[in-house]
Amino acid sequence: MDSYYNEGTLVNEIKKTFSIIGNSFEIDNAVRLLIQAAPTDLSLLITGETGTGKEVFANAAHGLSKRKGKAFVSVNCAAIPETLLESELFGHERGAFTGAVDQRIGFFETANKGTVFLDEIGDMPIGTQSKLLRVLESGEFTRLGSSQTKKVDVRIIGATNKDLNKASAEGKFRSDLFYRLNTVHIVLPPLRNHAQDIPLLVEHFARKTCQKLNLPYQGFSDDAMSVLKSLPWPGNIRELKNMIEKVITFHKGEHVTPDILRKYIPPALPAFEIRNIEHDNSLMTLNEPEYTGTPELSLIFRTLLELKSDLTEIKRFMHNVAVVIDEMNRKSESTHLQTVEEVQSLEDLMENTQDLNLEEFEKQIIQFAMKKYKGNRRMVAESLGISVRTLYRKISALNLESDF
Repeated sequence: MDSYYNEGTLVNEIKKTFSIIGNSFEIDNAVRLLIQAAPTDLSLLITGETGTGKEVFANAAHGLSKRKGKAFVSVNCAAIPETLLESELFGHERGAFTGAVDQRIGFFETANKGTVFLDEIGDMPIGTQSKLLRVLESGEFTRLGSSQTKKVDVRIIGATNKDLNKASAEGKFRSDLFYRLNTVHIVLPPLRNHAQDIPLLVEHFARKTCQKLNLPYQGFSDDAMSVLKSLPWPGNIRELKNMIEKVITFHKGEHVTPDILRKYIPPALPAFEIRNIEHDNSLMTLNEPEYTGTPELSLIFRTLLELKSDLTEIKRFMHNVAVVIDEMNRKSESTHLQTVEEVQSLEDLMENTQDLNLEEFEKQIIQFAMKKYKGNRRMVAESLGISVRTLYRKISALNLESDF
């Protein structure tokens, strides 16, 4: 019990020290692995989608190591042109190539005794990977245009949003380099997988922005926070941070409501994200998005945006309709078992929903699902994301008993 308490205390202290925001299992688990790996001199690989906080963890790894008083050099391998990356990393002699008018010390020499963080290492050219492997194995390298071997003592931390195991299997990334980097592997979750941390992140970014701009902070309404928690955040924490900074800056720190947020929510969402939306009614007045899903789903989405009925019904149907149609589309693509009658039923359903109220729309969705699953109420309930008991209650309330 004491060891668990002490570990939890240490995790919280490290999160506070290095501004790692979140109390979810996913974040705490990553911090625990960081605690174990950071004091060693082992190479470290941090993976995760863009914007998940890989550089924050790299900084923490350096700060918790014996090298913390030395240089921490961060290099974005994807941002430096391929022709210049090798020169930036290892340096060059005067005249080594056209434009090399002076000798240049590379990042590895600059970071001697410290840490080199190679962000987006998955984008590093194969030729440069070979030289990096040499540094990892022996600490040795040569500047461009020189035959003299130099030696450095650096710890290397790599980060990427790519699957390096797959890339190495495809010959796009050296497998021996991957194995050396992968000594300790920390995986950072996408924000959608730890949405419970969003309120903490919002508070952190909002207060920090208010402090920077000398603005009062009046918080976010519960509905606004629910909206933020429901969004998919493809750009993860970085995207959330940018949005919060814009909201606070342009609205001078005022109390943030869904009506304010809707101005900053991207107008188009991929089909698979419909089920994650939990908008307030006020957000349903967004301009019609340029929807890129199937015509059927696009029509459903537009119809739902036009409905001005109860919030909870809207939320449930955005989920339920997506599930039914997604399942039908998957079966159509993978097994080709979808019949002409099913397609026609779907088209008929879509054509008839434009002028329906919510109850009529709900009735037709249930009828469509009952027909699709041949009256199997358990399968219908599962496809709609509701309990069998709720389905029976709906069938009774909508006078559908005689239909099945």
